[in-house]
Amino acid sequence: GERVAVLVVIDHPDSTRVGERFLVRGEKGFGSFQDPVADQAAMALAQEGLSGDPGMESGLRTVPLTGGGEASVYLELHHPPLEMVIVGAGHLAQPLCTLGALLGLRVMILDDRPEFATRERFPEAEEVRRVDFSDPFAGINLHPWSHVLLVTRGHRYDFECLRKVLQHDPLPGYIGMIGSRRRVRATFDSLLEEGFSRDALRRVWAPIGLDIGAETPAEIAVSVAAEIVQVWRGGPGGSMREAERVLDRLMGPRSVGNEGQGGKEDSI
Repeated sequence: GERVAVLVVIDHPDSTRVGERFLVRGEKGFGSFQDPVADQAAMALAQEGLSGDPGMESGLRTVPLTGGGEASVYLELHHPPLEMVIVGAGHLAQPLCTLGALLGLRVMILDDRPEFATRERFPEAEEVRRVDFSDPFAGINLHPWSHVLLVTRGHRYDFECLRKVLQHDPLPGYIGMIGSRRRVRATFDSLLEEGFSRDALRRVWAPIGLDIGAETPAEIAVSVAAEIVQVWRGGPGGSMREAERVLDRLMGPRSVGNEGQGGKEDSI
């Protein structure tokens, strides 16, 4: 579950250097490219890759060499698995757990009620824990690849859990909280008064989910899962039909004289 980067020389002016490796774990580097300039650049690349930005990916990079020139290296990033931490084990948590598992996330369920936090109710979850909502994340390593969903049975629990999660450094990659606009505003007002920054609150997706008119727990879960994918991929979230307008582009502008004449447009 740790963040580790490995850099491997792919191409080098000195072919004997191909295959050399440099590993970075935290603030420490292991191994060497036998070149102080290349080692320094490799360390900088690795630390950038391990900075917590989920958008950083493994791939080819270049590093400068002492005396000029450069080498091609492959940056291989290893990070904790993508996970969904669902705080609250009510009716909404069940379809969220199912969809999170379908998306390839490691799902963890947290609740303070033993009759709700059970393996039988969440067979797809990797872990089900009974916790105290005053400190629900005790012993849990949240990280930039964590998706925390606050869907407890009461607003006051959501508020307490949000306060706790915002104290983590680094923050999870996604923080979502259920609630009406009024309740979300009241929560943000209280947190601002306590000294939390606006930048921290901007990291919270609340009310949670895309606006698709969802009403049932399953529909709400779909809207939340769609928002998570949107955060990953950066899509606009609109209708594909409206974005592509296939029929409009296929038919093109229609003249008034052709309407109703059984022409090509009418046969499409």
